[in-house]
Amino acid sequence: MFTFESLLDAITVDVGREILNPATGELIGRVPEHTTADVDAAIARAKAAQPAWAALSDEERVDYLNRVADAIDENAEALAGILSREQGKPLNGPNARFEVGGCAAWTRVPAGTPLPVEVVVDDGETYAEMHYRPLGVVGAITPWNWPMMIAIWQSIPSLRMGNTVVSKPSEYTPLSGLAINHVLNTVLPEGVLNTVVGGGELGARIVESESIDKVMFTGSTKTGKKIIEASSGNVKRLTLELGGNDAGIVLDDVDPKAIAEGLFWGAFINTGQTCAALKRLYVPDSIYDEVVDALAEVAGNMPMGDGLDEQNVLGPLQNEMQFNVVARLVQAAKDANARVVLGGDPDQDAPGFFYPTTLIADIDPQNALVVEEQFGPALPIIRYTDLEEAIEQANALDVGLGGSVWSSDRDRAREVAARIQAGTVWINSHGTINPFVPFGGAKQSGYGQEFGVAGLKAVAQPQVIQG
Repeated sequence: MFTFESLLDAITVDVGREILNPATGELIGRVPEHTTADVDAAIARAKAAQPAWAALSDEERVDYLNRVADAIDENAEALAGILSREQGKPLNGPNARFEVGGCAAWTRVPAGTPLPVEVVVDDGETYAEMHYRPLGVVGAITPWNWPMMIAIWQSIPSLRMGNTVVSKPSEYTPLSGLAINHVLNTVLPEGVLNTVVGGGELGARIVESESIDKVMFTGSTKTGKKIIEASSGNVKRLTLELGGNDAGIVLDDVDPKAIAEGLFWGAFINTGQTCAALKRLYVPDSIYDEVVDALAEVAGNMPMGDGLDEQNVLGPLQNEMQFNVVARLVQAAKDANARVVLGGDPDQDAPGFFYPTTLIADIDPQNALVVEEQFGPALPIIRYTDLEEAIEQANALDVGLGGSVWSSDRDRAREVAARIQAGTVWINSHGTINPFVPFGGAKQSGYGQEFGVAGLKAVAQPQVIQG
């Protein structure tokens, strides 16, 4: 079992790129500076290891993955310590310890999900079966917001289905990617899971490689489009979970105080740095002020600070780039005379990339804070009088990862949910993903599904055997 110190020692180097704590600016450690030649070597190792890994029975691979989950549990506190220091998210709340726990859960569920041979036709004349074979080598390119859990989402189903993996963590959170993969590699055979760390040129090398058979990517729509173009060389398979700007629609029959905490966590989990977070909230005029006040009361009581302080549940933004995005969009709302209910005024002299929890009311539906993804702790609350208009505005953007409807009448909520153009629509919650439930985007939020049986099929080659 690793301590924080021993795990950090195992993944850092004496000379390399410095990784700083976004809450304090302090040095955490240094990581290797891999090159495209290192990527090629990692792909070669994965390709060489894949036939033996695929030759194992499904039961043998499942046994490996269950032991991987045990290793994650055994090293959970060391992993959470690295994650909190590097990503910034607090240890407590739905943050670092929560994410590491999710890594174990999202390992056990794919390992335990049956995927039997499907008999698709058996009519006495024709007999056909659907099998799912390994693709080969999967390139897994992960973001900085949930750097351990999303790595698991990509790697574990791929491994279960007999593929090997080349993983590239975000250059903003390489320690988290190195740490989770190091723990996995205490169990897995050599060459099955390989990690390279560095900038976008390494990801591009993975996507362009003729030896990569599938790419899984979570990140921006802009980068996703580049991956689509670059993947054409060998028509590699893609799963893309791209940008979002999730809308939530509150109906006029809710109790504002009853939904306030759910709204808060839907918007501000991981300090708003979540692809499927609630990013714009539409509230009817008849209960608008009550919802705003109830949400402000909850938000004002949530402590923000250094993630290693056990009392905090909100942390800094992970990097200066994202801090500047949030600051720009909130300023656009202020310049347009929207009402700042809470926050909106960061302390420029304080250490770290802390942006205060911010609620913006009485904002124009076309303001930049509404129509651009803020990916941070600032929520615009839009007043509406006509539900049809709110649905139209919710669907007006070119992204559609998630959405939510808030109502005391579930049937009414389902009717509205069916009209929202998004891959997932939640009722009376937002962003509550489940390892058994398929997840993926609509429109320019990407394509392909993860989780559950659909997620396993997405990292396999369907093969029909007929006769």
